[in-house]
Formats: sequence, C-alpha cells, structure tokens
Amino acid sequence: MPTATEISTHANFILRSAEIADYPSALNGLQVDTPASVTKIAGAVDFSSRTLNAAIKAGAQLLVVHHGAFWQGASPLTGKWYGTVAALIENSIGVYSSHLPLDCHPSLGNNALLAKALELEATSRFAKFNGTDIGVAGASEAPLEELVTRAATFSASHGGHLRVTSSEKNRAIGRWAICTGSGADADTLKEAVELGISTLIVGEGPHWTSVFAEENDIVILYAGHYATETLGVQALADAIAKEFGIEWEFIPAPTGS
Repeated sequence: MPTATEISTHANFILRSAEIADYPSALNGLQVDTPASVTKIAGAVDFSSRTLNAAIKAGAQLLVVHHGAFWQGASPLTGKWYGTVAALIENSIGVYSSHLPLDCHPSLGNNALLAKALELEATSRFAKFNGTDIGVAGASEAPLEELVTRAATFSASHGGHLRVTSSEKNRAIGRWAICTGSGADADTLKEAVELGISTLIVGEGPHWTSVFAEENDIVILYAGHYATETLGVQALADAIAKEFGIEWEFIPAPTGS
C-alpha cells in the first residue's frame, strides 16, 4: 500500500502544483504526514474537526481536501484547535490539500466539472490569477431559465441555495463564465466586462457585485462556495484511488456558504 508521501508526489504531478501560484496559506501538497500505509482516502471540501472525525470513522488514513488545515495562518495549539490537531496525530491521519491547482485542472478541476454538471461546453478559460486561468468560459443560446433551474438543483443537492441577480425574461445564456468558490470579485468582474460575459456562475461574492452585475447587464448565479467546490476533490480522490488500487469515500460537510 502507498505512503502519504507517494500519493502526494503523484497528486502534485498530475495537478502541476509546483507550477501554479496560490495564496500562501493554501500550502498545497502534503500538509500533515502519517506513518500509516494508506488503504483508504477520505475526500472533503474543507479540513475541519467535522471532516476529520468522519475520516477517522470511515477508517481512512489520508484526508484529501480543497481547503487545508492552515487557512487561518499560524495559531496557538489551544482549545478546540488543540483537540483537532491531537486527534489528527493520535489517529495517524495525513492531510493532503490542493486549492488553485485543483480549481483550474482541465479534467479534475472544480470549474471544468461544474460546467459539465450544468451541461455547458467550455471552449476557453477565465479568471486569471498570477498568470494562470482558473475558471472556464463558453457560449450558449439556450434559455437562461433552464440554466438557473439546473444550477438551483445542483446547489440544493450539495447543501447550498442558489441566488440570482435580476434579469429580463426570455433571456439567453449568451457568453458565460464560471469561477467557483469566491468567484465574484473586482478582478473577475472586470474581466467579465472586458470579455462580454452575459452570465457568470460563481460560488459567492460580496453584495456590491450584485449591483455591479445589474449595471453592466451581467446575470450572476451565486451557487454556493461549498457546493461549487465539491466535484474536484471527489475527482481527485477517485483518480488517486485508481492509480494506487485503494478505496476512497467522500465526506459531505456543507458549510452554509
């Protein structure tokens, strides 16, 4: 059976982790090692005490996540955080995390997979961050109402709730773009305007983005940060499991965002 280090090396290679700039707190790769051989992977969107406890219950030796254990930066090992870290070590659970490398991957990535789930054909890239296009884009003459229905169903099935900015009736999807997670920000909206995007699908964004969208004739579908980032980690866990001949299990843990 593989070690966590062997799995991490393989995952880093297929995700091109070393080539893709990310936020410093992402700490892509093997965040916590384990002495145990890995016979089962648990996949989750976020590292938390909830997903860790579920991984322990599932009999996994490695927790593969999209948002790792150190987003808050360095913090004292006290209180509940101490208990979480202690449980991690005592149960010999490793943690592997991939943020933007997983978001932008052409076949395993959150953005590419969300496009497929919403029956959209991606033909170009979107949402450039430090030289890497994270999202995907395309065009469709299908009714926007149909996309809203599909997105609402997808979001609800992953613990979310779709919000949509105002638009006129009988509108087509037109040029569309997807940027999962916190996808509505100043940079992505500026890019959307420059590219003539009519429909933008994101996880979440601040209130002002809704006003900006209406003023610029863009419809934004906010499908939930958590919901829009459930697909990539499952695809990655499945790819790892097939490569090494081990089991995997997805741990649903909706956050409400």
